Amino acid sequence: MSEPTQNIWLAKLAAWTHDPAEKALVLLRDPAGHEGGTVRELQQTLFPSGIGSLAAHVKRADHWASAADRPQFPRDSKDGRYAAWTQVRFSESPTLIHPLSGTAYPLRKLEIEAAHIKAASTAHFKGLIERDANGQPDIRKTALAFWRFGPEIDTDGLRALWQLLPADTRIPDHTIWTHLDLSAAFASSFAADESASPALLSMSFGPVQDFIAQARTTSDLWAGSHLLSRIAWQGLKVICERLGPDAVIFPQLRGVPLVDLWLRDEVGIHADRFAQCEWAKDSNRTDANPLFAAALPNKLVAIVPAAQARELAEAVTRAVRDFVRDTAAAMLADLLEAAGITNNPELPCHSQLAAQLDGFPEVHWAVVPFAPLVEERTGEVPNTTELKNASSPFFGDGGFLASPAWQRLSRPLDLEGTQFYRPNAGVLYPAIYELLDRLAASAKSVRTAPQRPNGGEQGYRCDLTGEAEWLTHDRAHLTIPKGERKQAPTLWNLAAERRPGISRKDEHLSALAMLKRLWPSWFVKQELGESFGIDTQRFVISTHTLAISTSLERWLAAGAPVDKGARELLDKARAPGSERAALPRRLVRTLYRGKEFDDDQRTLARALPALMERDASDDPEARNDTADLAFKLLGGKPEAYYALILLDGDKMGAWISGTDDAVQIKTRTTFHPQIRERMKAHFTRTEHQDYLDAPRAVSPSRHMAISSALNAFALTLAQDIVENRCKGKLIYAGGDDVMALVAVDDLLACLSLLRAAYGGLPVTDTLRDTLGVDLTRPTELRLGGGHAVLDGKLLRLMGERATASAGAVIAHHSAPLGAVLRSLRQAEKRAKNRGGRDAFSITLLKRGGGATELTLPWRLADAPTLDDSPMQALAALTRLFAGDDTSRKAAYVTQGWLPHLPSAAQMPREELQALVTRNLTYQIKRQSAGDPVAQAQAPLLADKLASVAFHPRLGDTSPAETVRDVLAVAEFLARESRALKDR
Repeated sequence: MSEPTQNIWLAKLAAWTHDPAEKALVLLRDPAGHEGGTVRELQQTLFPSGIGSLAAHVKRADHWASAADRPQFPRDSKDGRYAAWTQVRFSESPTLIHPLSGTAYPLRKLEIEAAHIKAASTAHFKGLIERDANGQPDIRKTALAFWRFGPEIDTDGLRALWQLLPADTRIPDHTIWTHLDLSAAFASSFAADESASPALLSMSFGPVQDFIAQARTTSDLWAGSHLLSRIAWQGLKVICERLGPDAVIFPQLRGVPLVDLWLRDEVGIHADRFAQCEWAKDSNRTDANPLFAAALPNKLVAIVPAAQARELAEAVTRAVRDFVRDTAAAMLADLLEAAGITNNPELPCHSQLAAQLDGFPEVHWAVVPFAPLVEERTGEVPNTTELKNASSPFFGDGGFLASPAWQRLSRPLDLEGTQFYRPNAGVLYPAIYELLDRLAASAKSVRTAPQRPNGGEQGYRCDLTGEAEWLTHDRAHLTIPKGERKQAPTLWNLAAERRPGISRKDEHLSALAMLKRLWPSWFVKQELGESFGIDTQRFVISTHTLAISTSLERWLAAGAPVDKGARELLDKARAPGSERAALPRRLVRTLYRGKEFDDDQRTLARALPALMERDASDDPEARNDTADLAFKLLGGKPEAYYALILLDGDKMGAWISGTDDAVQIKTRTTFHPQIRERMKAHFTRTEHQDYLDAPRAVSPSRHMAISSALNAFALTLAQDIVENRCKGKLIYAGGDDVMALVAVDDLLACLSLLRAAYGGLPVTDTLRDTLGVDLTRPTELRLGGGHAVLDGKLLRLMGERATASAGAVIAHHSAPLGAVLRSLRQAEKRAKNRGGRDAFSITLLKRGGGATELTLPWRLADAPTLDDSPMQALAALTRLFAGDDTSRKAAYVTQGWLPHLPSAAQMPREELQALVTRNLTYQIKRQSAGDPVAQAQAPLLADKLASVAFHPRLGDTSPAETVRDVLAVAEFLARESRALKDR
């Protein structure tokens, strides 16, 4: 290892040990002080001779990180101690402040002695030291082990809180881990070269939406998103290998399965450390494994040495493009081998591949250094003249440097004769990031990628994308029309004849389409290894399987009777060549828990969807033997509809930039409640109040908090909700956006839980019962206060002020996936635009034609929960219509009289709302005469629906249209998903 490289890892590890992880828990309790325990022991073990000149870099990095995230506090002029009023005993008053909402999250008082905490922490970190062949600490591996596993401790009483321990008990809105990460990132940049100047680097890869949307199957849909996530990791890996994953501010990489795989298999961190990770468990050898989650976004922001920024960006660009090219070339070689064609480099498919992949993926980057834009001056405010000059073409006289926040932050603040706040260069992170964001946007607008397909391509186009020629070993084949191609000895026909699963329905694909189509099997075989043990032909749930899962769950709930049609179906299922369908994880768990079901029942459940898909006819009126047998087995016609969900966080750019008033919080809200109260007696001057009322400045820890919250949502909660609480399949969860397939009877529950989980909104018993969802199995999930507790772990989310909009489409399983995806995008846009954000929009596509579009806000007011919300009203109506004693005729009758309502010009709005309420009450009661519960609920439901329809937030949407569409969706869901009432 070269000296500059060694210095990077030494500085990083030294920064990671400058503060103990347990600092908040031992302050004011340990006579040795927070630097007298874990820190001293670790530094003596790791650096017996000290770190010499690197100590200055670590100290400077700590100051920059601290200044970016919190003020200094006044000290006593005599003994140098912090003033008594600024001290907080966190062990006695443990409170976390949500960094994005300012909400206080009180915790239970900790009943653990300081000595026990210190001993547990010391043992934890000593156990993470990686050693070389001579038994000496391996600095690089140890730094990476500390980064990855430092925040995870297996000690009773500490496990749940450990990941969110604050860096400063007085301002508990950022964790010790973000402080250590940031300190390590700055320290390694300072130590990397003589310039000792860090820079912010932004990079993005694309295209995204178009690449994902080109899909004919759910496997294509998953493969496109997962491949883009894998490409993003290939670029991120360059930075991680050189500077460590802590250098990456966004996305946060700790706990990402692909990163873990790299740490274990390439870096060489001891495999036992990963044994408890979900992705590493032998019991998780299915597509439910987190390694199959598309969890990385297409954009990164990192702190890098300024002198290396350009070379790093170019290395990342080469890495992602080489990965795509090399993977595609290997896939093509495999395709040629399957077809029995000699892999001659002169074959046309090789030149096609090179031309079609030229410039893919598109890569855009920008970099902004701290120096010389920010000039540090000892004892003075940093000089920002150069930063102003660089920013003026983008912001003029505006931007962060002209904001009230900087006007206050740029001035020192004294308190009772002592220093309370002194700005240094770290405080200017918001201005550096702001300039970076504008530069990155400019880079995207002026850089052009090579046009694909190549202008010289003249043959027939790819069957999936329709953009480029399909790959061929003989250009003469490109002139054969699709209808005449079936018997021709094309590359794709020959390969499919020998390996039937390599393509489907005579498809002929271009380079990008080949990458997507072959990625599932390639990822498993080449990247995970054959020992992973999963059927790569059938590991993504089909739309048909997802639809029928509603009927299968009902059949299982009835004890899975096998008396009607079962024997013939079993014979079909066990015939040579018969496939088994990939079922939703929740069904699989039901099937295989205990001895409730035997082998015949399990075989039927897994084989039935595949048999029905195999024997399906294009004629909707046609009957076949398998369908008749399925009707007998299931006791009715199998469900034919499924749902597709797209949820996206609102105003994510504003959250990251922190410039929108709606996403800002005052500085005073970030202090511990005790400090806030005591400040009243000490912050007596106008400048003190100005400081407290100034917006909390954007900081690296804010960006880390956003990324960590999105990770918790995307990597942990989204999959748990979609696949454990509902019968669904997560397609991708790349931070603030989620795409998922879900059974139609779970649609409303899945949408609601995803929205609640995004912001950490509580799910009350009332809402849970209305949705019919179980939050206790397989593990308990609790939401509230901007946090989640899952399986005993405390997770910080985006907070109650963060909102998300969602689109959903209910479609027949045979509907073309491309058309369904277009409808999904439109639904999500309606939620953002027509719904005014924080809304959901459901499109109902009936096979017989016609579409219903329902767009409603999640909440009618700034409510802390989804109780009494439009979604709850929709779910309650669905449950009512699904009841055995309630007729859905109320929906039809109501839709008949709605057009005849008086207009707003003819009747005051309040009277019109009362009229609708009375008529709805009457119709619901009339159609539920045999159900006393429904009779009692009718006035409440009618009033709730009318309140939704006439609410001002719906803007120009006609109340009659809203009532009509709510009833149409509720009636359809009740008709298609009777299982809802039983859960």
